[in-house]
Amino acid sequence: MGKTSGAKQATVVVAAMALGWLAIEIAFKPFLDKFRSSIDKSDPTKDPDDFDTAATATTSKEGL
Repeated sequence: MGKTSGAKQATVVVAAMALGWLAIEIAFKPFLDKFRSSIDKSDPTKDPDDFDTAATATTSKEGL
């Protein structure tokens, strides 16, 4: 076997990576579809780390 050029090696590597990506997409398709649909349904303006001061105040009063 002769020497292979850098371009040929790069082509083989890119093709192998594409095949690997495709295999992962096919194997995890149900999970990825569910995950992607939940992302589509989410509200990007709502931050779960933000606290509502009114809700916090009523919660602290209820604890008394």
